[in-house]
Amino acid sequence: MRSQPLMRPAKDSDVPSLTLIWADVLRRADRDQQVEDVRRIVDRVSALHEERIVVAELDGAVAGAVHLKVTTFSPINLEPVVQAISPHVLPEFRRHGIGSALMEAAVAFAEELGVGHVGTAVNSGARDSQRFMARLALGPAATLRVAPTSVVRGRLQALWPAQRPGVGRPASRHLPRVLAARRSMRRGESPEA
Repeated sequence: MRSQPLMRPAKDSDVPSLTLIWADVLRRADRDQQVEDVRRIVDRVSALHEERIVVAELDGAVAGAVHLKVTTFSPINLEPVVQAISPHVLPEFRRHGIGSALMEAAVAFAEELGVGHVGTAVNSGARDSQRFMARLALGPAATLRVAPTSVVRGRLQALWPAQRPGVGRPASRHLPRVLAARRSMRRGESPEA
């Protein structure tokens, strides 16, 4: 018979395990910086009512984790939702019910706080994770697209190179005179020099 995972709040001693579990979603930095990031996250969340990090243990080993956060659907849709952020299971513990236990923790947290929706984000290339979330009735609500700021700036400049001044770029100091000349021409007047 398969043992059941033990679900519990994260503690400071879980930081190295959480860093390993979330390695693919942490900021790109050296290992020490990632560990420090996770330590700061665990410390911050432990003091909050509307956030929780849940760790799944199987046979005494940390097998997975999820960060739960009460928020709104978006800044303009104020419907409350519990976000299950980065529900991850270590590869050697997959197919042992850990993912289901993590999502059960998200549902229990939502019920505890009277929140009517649970949501999560899944890597677009993670087919197994996508299927798992679909089996739990979590459907796509939006697509989050991300790119470096400099790349987006470059693409915008390539699409509309001279059509409008960009944010942070001053308009031509001659623009008022050019506009005045155009208005005069439309009225049939000769532009002022």
